[in-house]
Amino acid sequence: MANTSRSGAVRKLKKGPVKGTGGLGRKALEGKGPTPKASERTYHKAFKNQELAERSAAKHAGTSQSARRNSGPKGKAMEELVTGRNSVVEALRAGIPAKVLYVAVRVDMDERVRESIKLAAERGIPLLEAQKPELDRLTEDAIHQGLVLQIPPYEYEDAVDTAGEIMAKWKKGHIANAPLIVALDGITDTRNLGAIIRSVSAFSGHAVIVPERRSAGVTAAAWKTSAGAAVRVPVAKAPNLNRAIGAFQKMGYFVLGLDGDGDISLPDLTLAQEPVCIVVGSEGKGLSRLVRENCDQIVSIPIDSAMESLNASMAVGISLYEISRQRAAKA
Repeated sequence: MANTSRSGAVRKLKKGPVKGTGGLGRKALEGKGPTPKASERTYHKAFKNQELAERSAAKHAGTSQSARRNSGPKGKAMEELVTGRNSVVEALRAGIPAKVLYVAVRVDMDERVRESIKLAAERGIPLLEAQKPELDRLTEDAIHQGLVLQIPPYEYEDAVDTAGEIMAKWKKGHIANAPLIVALDGITDTRNLGAIIRSVSAFSGHAVIVPERRSAGVTAAAWKTSAGAAVRVPVAKAPNLNRAIGAFQKMGYFVLGLDGDGDISLPDLTLAQEPVCIVVGSEGKGLSRLVRENCDQIVSIPIDSAMESLNASMAVGISLYEISRQRAAKA
């Protein structure tokens, strides 16, 4: 008699499916690779914490309470936003052009908010009330404290056209001093640009030239550093700085490159009375090779041997002062 007929007997079965599964069982058992890290799983707390940390880092890098610039199609600059009460009131004090001042509904009024509203009203800048969620969306969750200033993109002039117009005005007697412009080669710090604009204005310069690529632009930070001088000194763009330099030379400009290893020392400069274009490079790399080769003279500023180089804006300020001094001496 078979064991299965006895009470309590257990029938032993073969392991695995009795019937075929069409390979589904094998696929289910296949490995799916290593388990993703907790920070890579969107549902995990570690992933959310990482997102918050990255967002916080981006804000502290200067997108929260300083100027922010958005890029439009093909990299065209669009409106810039200044967020935060201190940044907004300082921008308005500096006379930075603005389109709109956004104020949060039921904002907690303090002296900075009151002054911002007053300055905007005096300058005819429209004031718009907005709910906090709308300001959060507008600023991409930057810390705005209920104040957001919208700034239009700077309208650059053409470098060659600008230099030509300045030269023409001088020849017609509309400008007392010979043309004096400053070109930037590889300077990407907007505060340096703002400081250079300020020096050009202080020492009767006529324009600042920036390359189309790899260069600082006129942002809110540059406006603020220039202390309003950006209103008086035009900033022009050159698609190719070397070609622009060649065009300046054909017009009659003498192009002087600033470098620590110069042909002449600044006090020995003999071209101060002529139309001049000063070219300055970044503090680290200096002038690029082609720009250096295209300059008429390389001028160095004598400094203590313990100091390797000067900040770009400081070097420009010293050079402009010396040219201004020499011109005043022979006036």
